[in-house]
Amino acid sequence: MASSSGPALNEELQCSICLEVFTDPVTTPCGHNFCRSCLSKCWTDTQTCFCPLCKDKFSKRPDLKINTTLREVAQHYKEKLSLGEPEVFCDVCDERKQKAVKTCLTCQSSYCVSHLEPHLRVPRLKKHKLINSVENLEYYICQKHERPLELFCRDDQTCVCLFCTEGEHRTHNTVPIEEESREKKNQLVQTQADVHQMIQDRMKKIQEIKHSVELRKRNTEEEKSSSVELFTDLIRSIERCQSELLKMMEEQQKAAEKLAEDLIKELEQEITELKRRNTELEQLSHTDDHLHLIQMSSSLYSRPHTKNWTEIRIDSDVNVNSLITALTELKETLDGTLNEKLSQTGLKCVQKFAVDLTLDPDTANPYLIVSEDGKQVSDGDIKQDVPENPKRFDECPCVLAKQGFSSGRFYYEVQVKGKTKWSLGVARESIKRKEINTLRPEDGVWTVILRNENEYLACAGPSVLLSLRVKPEKVGVFVDYEEGLVSFYDVESRSHLYSFTGQTFTEKLYSYFSPCLNDEGKNSNPLIISPLLD
Repeated sequence: MASSSGPALNEELQCSICLEVFTDPVTTPCGHNFCRSCLSKCWTDTQTCFCPLCKDKFSKRPDLKINTTLREVAQHYKEKLSLGEPEVFCDVCDERKQKAVKTCLTCQSSYCVSHLEPHLRVPRLKKHKLINSVENLEYYICQKHERPLELFCRDDQTCVCLFCTEGEHRTHNTVPIEEESREKKNQLVQTQADVHQMIQDRMKKIQEIKHSVELRKRNTEEEKSSSVELFTDLIRSIERCQSELLKMMEEQQKAAEKLAEDLIKELEQEITELKRRNTELEQLSHTDDHLHLIQMSSSLYSRPHTKNWTEIRIDSDVNVNSLITALTELKETLDGTLNEKLSQTGLKCVQKFAVDLTLDPDTANPYLIVSEDGKQVSDGDIKQDVPENPKRFDECPCVLAKQGFSSGRFYYEVQVKGKTKWSLGVARESIKRKEINTLRPEDGVWTVILRNENEYLACAGPSVLLSLRVKPEKVGVFVDYEEGLVSFYDVESRSHLYSFTGQTFTEKLYSYFSPCLNDEGKNSNPLIISPLLD
């Protein structure tokens, strides 16, 4: 280098995209510098302009001008680098040494233009090995034979002279230094291209990560909003049910008070009547009119006709049965609301991971008919003329999708309307192809199936009978590879059907479709992959 400050200055004048000294440098609004062509290329395939170094985003594409001062500094530095080699002087000049232009490895001397002239004219000297002038000549001379290092030994990976090839390197693979240098230079160019590509790949990965974080942030905000809406609805439901419960309790209290009021009025009437009777009896007991006493005895001696109040009471306790009934209804209402809201929210979340699937005809059982667009499959009832294929299912009436997944999350929907039998789910890549499969996780298949028109089962080994209020016409399937989750949804009612949880996936997973047998036309409708992506 020209000086000790060279490397530091080189970093200051280096474009972070191409890692070379700036060419036509431009400055972004955030203050960072790049080659104009590098930055333009970086912004070619993106709608959002950002700084490749600090990742600052710009609302609109900046109108960049060449930084003329920085360009002059960079140009000066390039020239300094080209002149940075130590000057070599002619070994023949006696007085004022002239700058050497060539070094002769045979003569082991450096020459200026005038003293080089014999090497360009004299036939014997023209055979000498000339190189651009160098200061450390010993690097270019064989220390053993004091001859020019003109060859490269590929066996020992070292430079040798002609005499070396007649001795210990006689049987080795040697090539001219120029040839080896060209090959090494090509390797360097390729390595530089690889390193540059690695830099670009990592910058792209940074953008992907930042984009994922931004997308997750937006999704989080949406889910926060959905959660707030969900719990707001639940709170409203609780408040409504609470209001209805309190109203019912108040009505029961009013009814009890009305009953008590009526009973008290009736009792008071009986007391009045009894008091009147008591007065008459009191008066009669003191009369001297014996005839009148006898005549009144029949009506006054008998016990008054009054109600039997022994079993009549007002219960001071709340009607427990009514309360339990009301609380049960409240719980059912809340459970229904919660399940409905959670199902709707869950389905909305997983639909964001929709993928575009097409059926792989090379895996289809010979009796199945796959549409040309790869979106429908049905049982043709007749064996098709299809070529042998190790991927093909020979025994089971099923087919896999072309697309497989070994990480992440994916979701798809299938129309099952009008069918009496079907099987849907995912299967690992090593699923048996040439014999009957058992539909269970232990054998690498995670499915929900329909049998006998109304019998829905989750093939969990043993199977789980699903109690569904309505028949699904479109089924959604969601997979989270890392979480070991496979979930099924009724798309139309936006309800959750079943989930396989805590699974361990170690292979690529493929979507699994079985329209089942035609059953003499009763089950002829195809399974149809529904479009979800714009």
